[in-house]
Order: sequence, then C-alpha cells, then structure tokens
Amino acid sequence: MIISSTTAQEKLKTPPYLKTGDTIAIVAPAGILKPNRKAVVLQAKKLAESWGLQVVLGKNMFNQNNHFSGTDDERCQDFQEALDNKNIKAIWAARGGYGSVRILDKLDFTTFKQYPKWIIGYSDITAFHNHIHNLDVESLHAMMATSLEEKPEEIKQTIATFKKAIFGDEIAYNIPTSKANRLLSSKEIEGQIIGGNLAILTSMLGSESQLNTENKILFIEEIGEYKYSIDRMLQSLKRARYFTKVNAVIVGDMSLIKKNSTKWGSSIEQLILDAIPEDIPVIFNFPAGHNADNRALIFGRKVQLSVGSNQYSVRFTE
Repeated sequence: MIISSTTAQEKLKTPPYLKTGDTIAIVAPAGILKPNRKAVVLQAKKLAESWGLQVVLGKNMFNQNNHFSGTDDERCQDFQEALDNKNIKAIWAARGGYGSVRILDKLDFTTFKQYPKWIIGYSDITAFHNHIHNLDVESLHAMMATSLEEKPEEIKQTIATFKKAIFGDEIAYNIPTSKANRLLSSKEIEGQIIGGNLAILTSMLGSESQLNTENKILFIEEIGEYKYSIDRMLQSLKRARYFTKVNAVIVGDMSLIKKNSTKWGSSIEQLILDAIPEDIPVIFNFPAGHNADNRALIFGRKVQLSVGSNQYSVRFTE
C-alpha cells in the first residue's frame, strides 16, 4: 500500500533546528567510502565542530562491502542507532552513490516520528527524503560530507546555505532567469517543495515512498545519464501522474549528460519541456544537485516561486 501524504498543504513537522552543543551523526547509508575519502569525512567533522556542534561517526561507515560502505545490515545499524538516539539531532550523509533503498524497509521510524531530526543529503539520499515526506516530516536536501572535495571557492554558497538551514536562519534565492523557462499567466506560485534525484524518484514508484505531488512544487536533478534515459524516467513519472496536478517543476543541475551514438535531437531543456504537460510551469537552472554550487532546500516546506524578467526567486514562507 502506498503512503500518500496530505494534499491539503498542511504544515509538516519541522525537526528542531540545531544549536551550539548539539550532536549530529555522520553515516554512510549507501556507496563505499574508500580509504582515500576518510580525510574529507574528518574535514566535514571539523567543519561542523567549528560551528559549535559535536559529531559522532557511524561505527560501520568505513567498512567495505564491494559497492557499499558495509553490508546492508551494517549500514542499517548505523542509521537506526542515529534515528533512535535522542541526543543526536541530525543525520548527515557522508556520501550518496547507491544503496539507501536497500536499507529503507529495514529501518524502524517509530522513535523518529515521535522525535523528528534533520536527515541531510542529496542524490541517493532522495530515497530517505521521499519516505520521510510521507511521514509528514521535513528534511534537508543539501551538501554531504564528501562535498568538501570540491574547490573551496566554488562551494561557498553550498556551505553557507547548509549552515543557515540547519540553524534555522532564513534562506531565499534569487536566480537568473533562463530563456528555456516555461511560464504561464501566473508568475507567482506556491506549494511545498519536494523531489530530488530523478532516477531515485523513479525507483520509488509503486512503493510506500512514492510521492503525492498534488499542489506541490517538484524539484528534479540528475547526473551521468543519456538523454533517452532521462526521457524514460520523466515519462515514467508522467504515467504515474506526478505532473497531473503539480503546481510547478524546478529543474536543478543536469550534469555530465552522456553522448549516445544515436543523437537525441534536442537540448536537455527541450526534452524536459516535451515530457512535462504544457500547462505546467517549468523553471530551469536552479543551483542544486551534483554541481559544486549545491544550495540547500528544505523539502516539505512551503515556498513561494516568483518569476520576473531577469530573475526568479524561491522563498520559504513558513
């Protein structure tokens, strides 16, 4: 049975914002952390500590099980302990890759639902974002520990917006308007923002983690796919009625698109516009996803999307 979150735009539970002295856990629920990446995880730990936070590392996070950072049971154990420990106020993913879906149904969210905490990450962590949205709790689409491997000058906004979000400071964005944007009569749109990585969104279809997009704003991003694969995923979401009553679609980074021997014949922007019904506004070039500039988004929070001639703004209204 699919869990269907409310379509009435009722406010979701907001986990307590962090404050000086709080403890967070860094865990690796998905891809392997090879030995050469231990340094960047420790760098992330040091960054959080410089903000006055205490940091614990999942005891299994540097285990290696072929593609994964430990067995399913080991990764699940770290995540479950962080969920159940009331002293841990946020769970920060070290990296994505693939593997979160393999432990999703092994986890018990009973304590989490009583004492919500921030779940933080992007890419493969979309599996958690979707599932947690259906538990009526907000989550944070933002940088992960390994994001610190990027050039420091390129991730200033990535770090700054992540910090603002977890400490409860206001975040709002003004982004240059793309010529590809599809605008309708209304230039102001409201709705809870949800979504994440396109491939993971598609993999949630037919499960308890499938999203209800009615009256919401859907964010999507992707990396390393062929255009035909992106089209296939969008068509899958379309057939699952993701675009039937959605208020708008915001497109983040579409990174490292692969070249196929048979040309697709249109830009990635036109591909997306062709797949999404013509009566749905589509806004491009939001700086979130797999590029270095990966701005924080509070999933499940209502936003106001306002589009002008030179820029559009995304403002969280609750």
